[in-house]
Order: sequence, then C-alpha cells, then structure tokens
Amino acid sequence: MEPINVEKSGHGHLEQGISAVLSRWNGLEMAVQNQWGGRDSTRKAQQLSADILSWFSQSKAPRYVEDLENLLHERMLLSFNTDIEDGSIEEVAEQLMIVHEEYLHGNL
Repeated sequence: MEPINVEKSGHGHLEQGISAVLSRWNGLEMAVQNQWGGRDSTRKAQQLSADILSWFSQSKAPRYVEDLENLLHERMLLSFNTDIEDGSIEEVAEQLMIVHEEYLHGNL
C-alpha cells in the first residue's frame, strides 16, 4: 500500500487526530513495545492508523462504531496476534468516531 500524502489527501488534521487517539491506547502501545507483531510492530501500528484514515475517507456512506470496532479487533488479532477484551477497543472506536465528527464539522 502506498503511503498517504497528507497534503494531497486534505486529511492531515484527521490523520493527526487518529494518531493522537491511537498513541493513548495502552493495548496498542503494549503490542508495539513488546513486538507482538514481530520486528515490524511499529510499521504495523502506523498501517493501522492509515487503514483507519482510509476507512473514514473512502466513502460518504454513514460510518458505524460497530464496524470500526470490528476493524480494530481484526487488525489487532491479525497484526499483533492479540485479542483485546478489556473494553478498550470499544472505547478507542468511540473516540475515533468523535475525532471524525469533529473533523467533519471543522473543529479539529
């Protein structure tokens, strides 16, 4: 997958918001620090951020928090071989939805 050119995509603020939410997620931080995804765990975390940005920006159709939760759960399982069941996926998904809403309303 080609890196996202933030300037061309016009999603720079959204990308920053997504990165900020993910940087505060203890489950993802532990997965990266402990290299649960192997030596390229940091790259996998960056790819997760890019995948979320794509998920938000690919379609004008309504986005549902449950779909984002599924995306996060699937990526954590496949990329980091971890099943997070502490409720943080739902919390992070909700925070990401808020970031997206703020972005749509020009408040980021």
